[in-house]
Amino acid sequence: MNTDINGYPDLPFGELSDFYRNCFNEALEKSCEKFAPTGSGYEALGDAMSYSLKAGGKRIRPILVFEFCRMCKGKLSDALPAALAIEMIHTFSLIHDDLPCMDNDDFRRGRPSCHKAHGEAVALLAGDALPFEACLSVADSSLEPKKAIKVVSVLSECSLGMIGGQTIDIGGANTENLLKMYSLKTSMLIKAACVCGCICAGADKRLCALAGEYAYELGLAFQITDDILDVTGNEQILGKPVGSDEKSDKVTYVSLFGQEKAKKAAAEHTERALSLLDGFDDNEYIRRLSTELLDRDR
Repeated sequence: MNTDINGYPDLPFGELSDFYRNCFNEALEKSCEKFAPTGSGYEALGDAMSYSLKAGGKRIRPILVFEFCRMCKGKLSDALPAALAIEMIHTFSLIHDDLPCMDNDDFRRGRPSCHKAHGEAVALLAGDALPFEACLSVADSSLEPKKAIKVVSVLSECSLGMIGGQTIDIGGANTENLLKMYSLKTSMLIKAACVCGCICAGADKRLCALAGEYAYELGLAFQITDDILDVTGNEQILGKPVGSDEKSDKVTYVSLFGQEKAKKAAAEHTERALSLLDGFDDNEYIRRLSTELLDRDR
């Protein structure tokens, strides 16, 4: 396959998405081999971490890292460590989300959640370990030290924001703080992906700030769409039970404003996200991705 000087191929949307996922999954396989090696005495930890990381998913956050790095004229190889790190942090949040003390979900991505497959205690520890593996993936990479420090700083800031959003969720959201919760719980890791992609390419502060604003809007659209899918989605396609928000009496955009207003809000936030992409060159792929996330069925 022919690629440009930075390692990116010239492919149609769907094929480029597959290329990104394949590139990411190959790197992930190598990373998972380093978890809790044979003879460590705690192989069960590595098994649980790999189990959740390899469960599939859309890989949206790694793709965002790659794309923002590409739009800012960076190298694909420089974006890989950050892409791995963000997916590890995202996976830790999903493992903990599914635990009995949180959302108590038995399934994730069409198969038993980590604590159902490996036990609650090991799942908890797997979630604990993944953020540290994320930092190692960046610190031990060939990324320039200044860039690596910035990436770890953004990852840490956004992860703490995500955890803050989860804390609001546990306490019970309301009309006043619902979007604040979404901006932390969902937008923050999307921001980490977009901004880290810019950092890996050596982009200036203006582009990093634009990427963060885009991520804020995309994250709100993404979470509101998730709320809609929890009501209208197909359980087989989603890979997890639907109606869990209502069963747990959770406040969501849909429960507060109804499906039609939720759809309108998701579309409006997507449009705002798209308008912010005007600051980036060669943005056709990311514009289409943003639109397809609004219309997704999982």
